[in-house]
Amino acid sequence: MVSSPLHNTFSESMMEENIEIAESIITKWDANPSSLTRVISLFGQNRKEAKEYLKCVRGLRGAMHFLVAQNTGSDKLILAQKLMQMAMKRLEKEFYQILSSNREQLDPESVSSLSSDGSTSFGDEHEIESEDEAELKKAGASITEVERVSALAMSDLKAIAECMSSSGYGKECVKIYKVFRKSIVDRGLYLLGIEKFRSSRINRMNWEALEHTVKNWLNAVKIAVKTLFNGEKILCDHVFSASEKIREACFAEITMEGATNLFKFPEIIAKNKKAPERIFRLIELHEAISELFPDIETIFDSQLTSSIKLQALSSLHKVGDSVCTLLSNFKSSIQKDSSKTLAPGGGIHPLTRSAMSYISSLANYGEILSVIIVDHPPKEHAQLPESENPTSIDGPTSAVSVHLAWLILALLCKLDRKAEQYKDVSLSYLFLANNLQFIIDQVNTSNLKYLLGDEWVSRHTRKVKQYANSYVSMAWNKVFSSLPERSFALSPDGVKDCFRKFNAAFEEAYVKQISWIVLDGKLRDEIKVSIARKLVPAYREFYETNLVALSGEKHLEVLIRVAPDDLGNYLSDLFHGTPFSSNSLSSSSSAHSRGCLPR
Repeated sequence: MVSSPLHNTFSESMMEENIEIAESIITKWDANPSSLTRVISLFGQNRKEAKEYLKCVRGLRGAMHFLVAQNTGSDKLILAQKLMQMAMKRLEKEFYQILSSNREQLDPESVSSLSSDGSTSFGDEHEIESEDEAELKKAGASITEVERVSALAMSDLKAIAECMSSSGYGKECVKIYKVFRKSIVDRGLYLLGIEKFRSSRINRMNWEALEHTVKNWLNAVKIAVKTLFNGEKILCDHVFSASEKIREACFAEITMEGATNLFKFPEIIAKNKKAPERIFRLIELHEAISELFPDIETIFDSQLTSSIKLQALSSLHKVGDSVCTLLSNFKSSIQKDSSKTLAPGGGIHPLTRSAMSYISSLANYGEILSVIIVDHPPKEHAQLPESENPTSIDGPTSAVSVHLAWLILALLCKLDRKAEQYKDVSLSYLFLANNLQFIIDQVNTSNLKYLLGDEWVSRHTRKVKQYANSYVSMAWNKVFSSLPERSFALSPDGVKDCFRKFNAAFEEAYVKQISWIVLDGKLRDEIKVSIARKLVPAYREFYETNLVALSGEKHLEVLIRVAPDDLGNYLSDLFHGTPFSSNSLSSSSSAHSRGCLPR
C-alpha cells in the first residue's frame, strides 16, 4: 500500500517535531562530564520532566523508524541516533542512581512486605509524576513514607527498563540491574550467617560448632526464602514485566549462586558422620525444607531456576534417607550391645536410660518423622507382635508409632538377654520389672503416650506386675515354705525347728535383698504389700498358735527373733539399695526387743 503525499508530509512534519522536542530535553540532561546536570538526578529532581523525557525518547524512537524507512543516510537520522545514545547514557545513569539511592527502600524485606500487604499498587510507567502519591493512596487506606518511596522507585525502574529495552538497549539495563541486585542478595545471605558451604570444612567441625551452624541455617533459610528471594522475585518481575524471558534470566543469575549454596547445606550435613544426636537436627532440616518447598516452587518457577528447586529436593531426599539410616543404626546398636555391665541391685540399666531418652526425643518429631518414614520405608517389613502394637495405627503419625514401637521392642528383647546375666533368677525378674516400669514412665511423660496409646501402656503395665509377682514367688518362696501349712499339732521340737527355718530363710532373704532396688515408689510399695499379704498373716498365725508351747524355753529371744508386728519394719527397709552392714541376725541378742534387724 502506497502512502498518500498528504500522509507522508504530515508524518515527516510530526517526526521532525519529535526530534526537535527530544533534542531540547535530551541535551538539557546530557550526562557528559561537562554538563551541570550530570550530578543531578532527573527522576529525583523533577518527576514531571522525567515523564516528558521518557515520552520524548519514545517519540524519538518513532522518528528514527520513520527516517530509516525513508532515507537511511539522512542527517536527521544521524542526529536522532546521536540523541538516542545520549538519552540511553542518561537513562543508564538514572537507573543505577535509583537502585543505589533507594537501596534501603528496595531491600527485599521492604519489597515483599509492600507486595504482601495488598494495600499498595506499584503503578505503571505513566505514574512517575507528582500525582503518583495520590494514585498510591487511592490503592489502599494509607501507606508509609518508606512504602511510598519504594513504590515510586519500582515504577521508575520499570519505566526506564521498558524504555531502554524497546530502544534496543535492554542488555545495558539488565547488566546494571544484575550486578547491583546480586550484591544485595549476596550481602543479605552473608548477614544471615550463610557462607560458602564446603564439605571439607563441615567435616572438620566438632559437633557443638556444627549444631550451632545448623541452628543458624534453620533461622536463616526462612528469612532467605520468604523475604530475600521472594522480595527479589517481586522486584525483578515488576521491573522487567514487559519481558518474561528477561525477568527469568535476570532473577536466575541474581539468585543462582546464593540459593544453590543455601539449599545444598542440608545435603552436606546429611553426609556428615558425626554424633548420632545429629538425627534431631536432620529432622529439623527436613521439616524446614518441607514447609518452605511450596514457596521455593513458586519463587523458582522457571526453567532457568529449576536447578535450584532440584537442589532443594535433593537435600530433602538425602536428609530423609540419612534420618532413616540413623534410625536403623540406632536399632542395630541396641541389638548388638554386648556390654557386660549389670545394673546394681536390679536397677535401671544404662542402656535403658540412654535408649529411652533417644526414643522419647524422637517422639517430639512425630508428624515430620512419619512423613520421612513413609517416604523412606525401612527394608525390613516384619509384623509387630500383637502385644507390641500401638493402640492406633491410623492417622498422620501411624508410621512413626509403629517404628518407635519396634525400637522399644528391640530394647525389651535386649533387656531379656541382660536379665540372664544375673545369677539369681529372682533378681532377673526384679530387673525386668524395674526397667519395664522405667520405660512405661518415659512413655507416660512424653509424646510417646500419644503415639503408642493407652492400651499399649496398659499391656506393658500388666507385664510389670507379672515380673513383680514372679520375683516375689522366687525370692520369698523359701521364706513362705518355712512355715507349716497347718500350725496345729506341732510338738515343741517341731515348733523350734520351724522358727529356726523361718529365721534362717528370712535372714537370707533380708540380707540379700536389702541392697536390691526398686526406683519407682508405687511399684516398690506394691511389691512390699504383695510380700506382706502372703507372709505376715501366715507368720502371725504360726507365732500366736505356737508361742505358748515355748513358754518355758530359756533364751526365747534367740529362738523367736522376729515378732509379727516387726515384719513390716523389716520389709520397709527393702528396695532402697542400702547395703546390709551386720554380720547376721544372731549377732545381736537385743534384735527382737528393738523390733528391727541389727545394722
